[in-house]
Amino acid sequence: MAAVSDRPKTLEESKEWLLERLRTNRSPMVFADEAAARAAIARLQSMDWEHWASVWGETAARCEQAAQEAEARDDAAAAAKAYFQAYVFYSLGRYPCPNHPRKQECAVKGRESYLRAARGFDPPLERVAIPFAGAPDEGREMVVHLRKPKGAARPPVMVMHGGVDSYKEERYDVSNQFLAAGIATVAIDMPGTGESPVLGSPTGERQYTAVFDWIRSRDDLDAARVGLMGMSFGGYWATKVAHTHREYLALAVNWGGGAHLVFQPDWTARARYPDSYLTDLTESRGYSMGITSYDEYVAYVPKLSLLEQGLLDGPCAPMLCVNGKDDRQTPIQDIYLLLEHGDPKDARVFPGGHMGQTPQTLPTILAWVRERLT
Repeated sequence: MAAVSDRPKTLEESKEWLLERLRTNRSPMVFADEAAARAAIARLQSMDWEHWASVWGETAARCEQAAQEAEARDDAAAAAKAYFQAYVFYSLGRYPCPNHPRKQECAVKGRESYLRAARGFDPPLERVAIPFAGAPDEGREMVVHLRKPKGAARPPVMVMHGGVDSYKEERYDVSNQFLAAGIATVAIDMPGTGESPVLGSPTGERQYTAVFDWIRSRDDLDAARVGLMGMSFGGYWATKVAHTHREYLALAVNWGGGAHLVFQPDWTARARYPDSYLTDLTESRGYSMGITSYDEYVAYVPKLSLLEQGLLDGPCAPMLCVNGKDDRQTPIQDIYLLLEHGDPKDARVFPGGHMGQTPQTLPTILAWVRERLT
């Protein structure tokens, strides 16, 4: 399949894409039971979103039933495992974004299943609803998932989120690796996704103030050693917040996000159907901003440019910028643009496509973070 295309994937191409992700344990198939996932993929008869959500939702419901049966026989370990699979498959049901009522149901049930599975996490997970004072039409709370490393009285903290299709629940695996390094993790949803109280917009960074102030209010977290990592489109928000909230941050990591060129019409057209994405990328990105059409997206997103907002020439928290040199979702040139403006930054470009996902990528990021936080 070509690196870029001018059309959506066919049903067979979509199935092939899903099976490849399953074979390589990559998003959105991470942790999915192989037999159940293959059976669900085989049942897909179209890419109609109601049908899509129904197929994955039915698979998830069977896992949920297995979890309930395990609870009835007091098998907590089996219940946690089954609830985790229910979360995985409900998340597939809402993937890549909950832009259909049936997908929205899957999103809610996925969060519920994840929290039930989290009763077996070690270290444990604490769900916190932080009050958020937004506009009248916005949410009233910022929901975060806190996990702390064992034996650490006041550990450093890494706030982390994914992009337009990967929510705070999907930070489970990355969180485990930071916890093993002695760093507490606060998983959140970037603006316009999951349980975020705001849409993505030129002022969406407002939600981060509540999170950082809450960290400062905790005596079991070291507010002087706080980092922020955004993955995929979330790297854009990490970059912006590194500039707008630098007084809160010891560091920030932009892993696969853009800054300016990614929002220009020529790149938007070129990146609409990359091989690294299942569907129309602008559909998912637009959903995070409350946008429902391609033309509206093209007209709106230039407002998000950090260059046009005048932020890039100002000071920022120490930053690491990471991506794959052949990324078809976010132009690698945005990293070079960041290096040419404002405070000096560190950068690491890896082989491959979106996010430069090699065996060395996350260890490189983790080593950079550890050196500065611990």
